[in-house]
Amino acid sequence: MDKLSDLISSIDDMVWGIPLIVLILFCGILLTFRLGFLQVRRLGTALRYMLKDEEQGHGEVSSFAALCTALSATVGTGNIVGVATAIAAGGPGALFWMEVAAFFGMATKYAEGLLAIKYRITDANGDILGGPFYYIQNGMGKKWKWLGKLFALFGLLAGLMGIGAITQINGISSAVKNYFDPQSAKTISLLGHDYSLAIVISGAVITLLVALITIGGLKRIASVTQVVVPAMIVAYFASCLIIIIGHLTEIPAAVAEIVKSAFGLRAAVGGAAGTALMLAMRNGVARGIFSNEAGLGSAPIAAAAARTKEPVRQGLVTMTGTFIDTIIVCTMTGISIVIAGSHNKGLEGVAITSDAFVYGLPFPEKVSAFILMACLAIFAFTTILGWNYYSERCLSYLTGSRRKITVIYRWLYVAAVFIGPYLTVEAVWDLADIFNGLMAIPNVVALIALSGVITSETKDYLARPKAGKVKE
Repeated sequence: MDKLSDLISSIDDMVWGIPLIVLILFCGILLTFRLGFLQVRRLGTALRYMLKDEEQGHGEVSSFAALCTALSATVGTGNIVGVATAIAAGGPGALFWMEVAAFFGMATKYAEGLLAIKYRITDANGDILGGPFYYIQNGMGKKWKWLGKLFALFGLLAGLMGIGAITQINGISSAVKNYFDPQSAKTISLLGHDYSLAIVISGAVITLLVALITIGGLKRIASVTQVVVPAMIVAYFASCLIIIIGHLTEIPAAVAEIVKSAFGLRAAVGGAAGTALMLAMRNGVARGIFSNEAGLGSAPIAAAAARTKEPVRQGLVTMTGTFIDTIIVCTMTGISIVIAGSHNKGLEGVAITSDAFVYGLPFPEKVSAFILMACLAIFAFTTILGWNYYSERCLSYLTGSRRKITVIYRWLYVAAVFIGPYLTVEAVWDLADIFNGLMAIPNVVALIALSGVITSETKDYLARPKAGKVKE
């Protein structure tokens, strides 16, 4: 088992090397400049569009429901456990690089949403389909269809073995165990190993809930997420805000530590500083993409189902997902951790963030820990739902819209959720990083290749209000 974990870790290091980090950041920077820093100039418009449905739009769900489905998949363990593991592995500076990646990632996410609408199709069953495989095939040309299939394959594996099912349920069960049975006092033997009863029960309950909801498909998932997602983000944001307000005097020192760590200034000069810089950048960018999925190509799969006829409008709505996920939620988590110094206490995963909540919230320890556990459980649960939809769409692209295959896959997905709690934390996160990186490569290549289309569509749409052809 140790050899397998070492192999997975080595593959993770190869995938998330300098070339992939440079490729993803280059894509975001290129789009940012070609679009004239659209994520700054049009953020207010994007937030307004997020809450207001487009009249006479064509699609399966509202733009807000499509965004919530995307957010349900992005706002998850990455915001709580991912930030903690990034800071623990790469230092506080990892948070800085998460923010940098998110800023340019907003332009990337905008482009993904735009292309999702522009190149979406309606299949024989009347379902609206879109995402990287369709804008690769229909935008770049059919000779590039192999690249779309490659993306779909990696997306399918990510749903089953990475960011979608296993990582999320592993985070939920770990949080439940840390709260109810931190010393593993109550265990049960399964397949020759002893597991905490809290892990077994929480895993079984979540598996049952996932089965009941995912069998209903997109509309049932959307109906759940557009109620649960806004509520959980507000609750978590409020908790982090209480921590920050209660420790305002400590924020300047925390920010200084984050910036110094980001550039390796806390390390020794020379090679050690360079190593620290690379470690912070690698962990920040990798975990940032795990959290907000900008460049990953997942969000446009949900965006394609939105009721709209304007690609640019949906691109702006999709862009707000990265702003909410990383610029707001991850930042609050990271600052709370650095203020508490929880990353320096030898803790792992969710225990780091839990320690920050216990330190920062003005409630009894059990209450503070319960708040985090509840937030994490809901975050991760909705991510499981969102990624079920994403990976199903990848499957449909690979095999065609075959009902029987889809139903079989849904049960395989439920099975992946069932076994997730019993895998090691390190192996789970390394697998998630690997499939995230592999998904990002074909998607980012397509975004760069279609950057001219993205720019021209944007200029045309933004010129229309001046000509009196469309209302903003």
